[in-house]
Amino acid sequence: MSRNILVPVDGSEGSDRAVAQAIALAEACEAKLNFLYVANINQLAINACLSDAILEAVTKAGNVILDRAMEMVPSGIEKEAFSETGSPAVVILDFATTNEMDMIVMGSRGLGVVKGVLLGSVSQYIVEQSKCPVLVVK
Repeated sequence: MSRNILVPVDGSEGSDRAVAQAIALAEACEAKLNFLYVANINQLAINACLSDAILEAVTKAGNVILDRAMEMVPSGIEKEAFSETGSPAVVILDFATTNEMDMIVMGSRGLGVVKGVLLGSVSQYIVEQSKCPVLVVK
């Protein structure tokens, strides 16, 4: 039985669908939802050092995304929000392991076949590397 469900969120439509699915699972299993926003500093780091203004803007954007996910959850379901920085796939897996998550529910970016092969996909990496079950919502 899933008692702690990790839901990585990024503000995309796929992420919103994952939140909706995670809510249904949490209601059925009486589980806690743990929303995680990961600021992908790899995409932002043109130079080795990021300005405080950039980090602050990214943090604010993440808080908006987390707040929206939290507002979708009906009362009676336990929930918590977390924000991290780093490479999303690595941070998600580390968070899931460190916090003993029972399941990960995440959206698929829907990369095309060519892009998926060349760039890889966060959701695919999570499915392959996770020690707990992963549900990818399209």
